[in-house]
Amino acid sequence: MAVGIFDSGLGGLTVLDAVARRLPEVPLVYFGDNAHAPYGVRTADDIYALTTAGVERLFAAGCDLVILACNTASAAALRRMQESWVPRDKRVLGVFVPLIEALTERQWGDNSPPREVAIKHVALFATPATVASRAFQRELAFRAIGVDVEAQACGGVVDAIEDGDLILAEALVRSHVDALRRKMPAPDAAVLGCTHYPLMEEVFQDALGQDVKVFSQADLVAESLADYLSRRPQMIGPGTVSQFLTTGNPAQVSNRATQFLRRKIAFEAA
Repeated sequence: MAVGIFDSGLGGLTVLDAVARRLPEVPLVYFGDNAHAPYGVRTADDIYALTTAGVERLFAAGCDLVILACNTASAAALRRMQESWVPRDKRVLGVFVPLIEALTERQWGDNSPPREVAIKHVALFATPATVASRAFQRELAFRAIGVDVEAQACGGVVDAIEDGDLILAEALVRSHVDALRRKMPAPDAAVLGCTHYPLMEEVFQDALGQDVKVFSQADLVAESLADYLSRRPQMIGPGTVSQFLTTGNPAQVSNRATQFLRRKIAFEAA
């Protein structure tokens, strides 16, 4: 009854932690493609190839449902995977839709036509590949009209977090917020469009100001997944063991993950 969680590195652990709290009875298999991180500077074809390889490994581990906790993979690879690659008895879901549903105050699964919403000016902070894909704007257009989105590619932030250099990560976040402010001086809301960024949420909030509502993904994705499985319980796969898999150095990744979640995490080679 396992569910898979895929990420290019450690960022998806924020989603795993939230899902584990929301669905403690469900075994979770995490796959971190640390050997090839970060994805945010790769081409769409590279991201697709790496993502499908990782998801295939999660299928082999007994996961019929996989969450792409990597926003870059969700933006650059998910649609192509769903249209031409995912087997009929499997599901691969992304992390954008729960975020956009919260942003537009829609119930999960509401497929009514797009409509006016309260929020009019949205700042999107994401990786260069996510920004280039315009996937967030495309998904938002299915649900809302009249929303201005200004995207800021946050180069270097993921690398700094993966390296454990939070001082550099904070400096980069403040620099990127300043750059965004020059393009959109007064956003109503900010979207942290990378699962690494919740670790810097307080910095984003401080730099943006307390009047800007900051939307982060982990808890929203966990709640959406719980709702999805309540409606489709057959998608809980046959796996029974929680695992942490990596393409990187297991000892090194385990140490970083333990610092990341502040609890002991032991990765094994994928």
